[in-house]
Amino acid sequence: MGGDFAPDEIVAGALTAAEELDVQLALVGRVEALERCLDRRSAAPENVEIEPAADVIEMDESPRSALRGRDDSSVARAVGLVAEGRAQGVISAGNSGAFMALSSVRMGTIPGVKRPAIAITMPSRNGWRVLLDAGANADCKPEHLRDFGLMGSVYARHALGIEQPRVGVLSIGEEKGKGNELTKAAHELLAASSVNFIGNVEGRDILADGCDVIVCDGFTGNIVLKASEGVAEALVRRLGEAVARNLTLRLMAPLFRTALRGALTQFDYAEYGGALLLGVQGVSVVSHGRSNANAMRNAVRFAHRVVESAVVEHISAAFGERAELPA
Repeated sequence: MGGDFAPDEIVAGALTAAEELDVQLALVGRVEALERCLDRRSAAPENVEIEPAADVIEMDESPRSALRGRDDSSVARAVGLVAEGRAQGVISAGNSGAFMALSSVRMGTIPGVKRPAIAITMPSRNGWRVLLDAGANADCKPEHLRDFGLMGSVYARHALGIEQPRVGVLSIGEEKGKGNELTKAAHELLAASSVNFIGNVEGRDILADGCDVIVCDGFTGNIVLKASEGVAEALVRRLGEAVARNLTLRLMAPLFRTALRGALTQFDYAEYGGALLLGVQGVSVVSHGRSNANAMRNAVRFAHRVVESAVVEHISAAFGERAELPA
């Protein structure tokens, strides 16, 4: 029930994914609205059911309101399915603050994890990389960034197939002493940790090929995320305007359209489907508020891949091993 195009686009994308994957899906929300969406199709997949929820947490509501007597909201019911063991993952394009708060409180955090973090996947020259935190924690302590490094490393290894993920701290210079008090202290903790730490990385390195896991506080990470989206959208718009003004470019457009579309697709949030909230005891995927049917289809595929790769279990094991080490 959450997102700019809910429930029509959300249901349409979920149904497409249900037809493509060996999964059982529950659409959580107001029954009448969801049934109307299903009635528009000749036949809904048998592996889709409706889980009733009468209330909806609106996009402009405080996350705290989701935790206070709103147990019949769609997002609370959806998270509850995972907390109760009836589902392995949950996806929402609605109020992200409420969704993350409910995921943390109702699912619980993995023992040893002090702060869950949003992990986003970004393109690099030779594959993919992970950046976290992308907005769950505006204010962080050095030990939080250390934990982000460990969670991101586990995620990169098991979900992205990177054998020895290189972990770096996002800072204003590559030198060890560069940065603010947070990044300098985090540098020391990560250097003494078990991750493959390579030191500081700069903003220009985010899309380069020198690092696989970039850690930062959620305030900085969210700015990076939104700025990247803005640059990609501006680039597409400017290119379109340039082609429209130039006859030669218009004639040549068919020759490079496919290659250009493929490159720009890497920056389209709809192709990722969502970001993973790492550190909670279940798969929790935060989708973009503007998610259309294609974005939701990909969000379900993404959640399915994370479940199959047992990322949550591997993070639990990694933090359990760390707790057993001598101080």
